[in-house]
Amino acid sequence: MEREVELREGNISLVLDSYDDLFSDFDPRDYSQKALSDDFLDECRRAARDKDAGVELRLLIPKKKRNLKDEEEIKKRMRNHFQKHFREKETEIKGVKKQGALWFALGTIFILSAAYFYSKEGYFFNVLVVLLEPAGWFSFWEGLGKILIVSKEKNPDYEFYKKMNNAEITFNNY
Repeated sequence: MEREVELREGNISLVLDSYDDLFSDFDPRDYSQKALSDDFLDECRRAARDKDAGVELRLLIPKKKRNLKDEEEIKKRMRNHFQKHFREKETEIKGVKKQGALWFALGTIFILSAAYFYSKEGYFFNVLVVLLEPAGWFSFWEGLGKILIVSKEKNPDYEFYKKMNNAEITFNNY
């Protein structure tokens, strides 16, 4: 009973039959290069969803199958994977926000230009206003949409990789 409580104590505890449960079955490379299994990542994602920062990932493996050298290599591989994807998601979100700010600024310039040309006389200025007003509003709202909505849609993956990037990874007997 006490051992069971200890195993459940970690933020994320996953029971493994072997180290191969962590990796793709189709990847023949060694542990330092192998792709992490989608099943493993999905389980981590589900388990980490309700956790705050400071996640501990406990990987429980039968005592007779443990190999400390392999565990160090696997931890390093997992850290590299989580760090790489965290940086990718961070860059992706920053890019979306930057693109949104650009659209927003362009829309503002179009709207202000349309307002300026509105007071001018002539067919050319009327056509310019007709083109600039919808372009301005579209760009303005598209930019806000990217900043406020699209960037938030990418947030769950970013948050997952942020948690896992900072997670303490341990192997324990079961």
